[in-house]
Parts: sequence; C-alpha cells; structure tokens
Amino acid sequence: MFTVITIMIAGILAGLALKRHPVSGFIQNLVSPAIWLLLFLLGLSVGSDPSIMDNLLPLGRYSLFLATAGVIGSALAALAIWRLFFKKVPRK
Repeated sequence: MFTVITIMIAGILAGLALKRHPVSGFIQNLVSPAIWLLLFLLGLSVGSDPSIMDNLLPLGRYSLFLATAGVIGSALAALAIWRLFFKKVPRK
C-alpha cells in the first residue's frame, strides 16, 4: 500500500511540475486509453480466476443488496433532512 501511495504522490507532484509544459496535453490524451486498458486487464484477471467466477452470483446478489440499501438509506436521510431543515413555516 505504501508503494501505491508513493507512486500516486509522485504522479501528483510530476503533474504539478509539468502543468504548463507542452507534454501535459499529450499525457491527457493517453489517460482514457490507459484507463480502458487497465479495466480490460482487470476483467481479464477476474475472468480467468475460477474462485471469483464461482462466487460471482452470490457476490453480485450481495452487491445489489448493498447498493439498494445505500440508495434507500440515502433517500430516507435526504427526506429527513428536508423535513427537518426546509419545512415551510405557516405564516399568519
């Protein structure tokens, strides 16, 4: 984990140093294809791992449950905050 954070901080510092350099435009054009490649490689890794593929359906159900619970919880919290802070006060 230390390596990942160090590389990320080094990238941020390099980005700050090269902000006005002409190479920054070239780098920005490479970001999307690099992310697509990383996503493809991640999918390749997941697809070739039998333990992940065997547990994909239960993991998917659990993920769907967590996502649904998160959305419902957020909606209920937003409703409570709306009623608490933005309730109309009757005027006389």
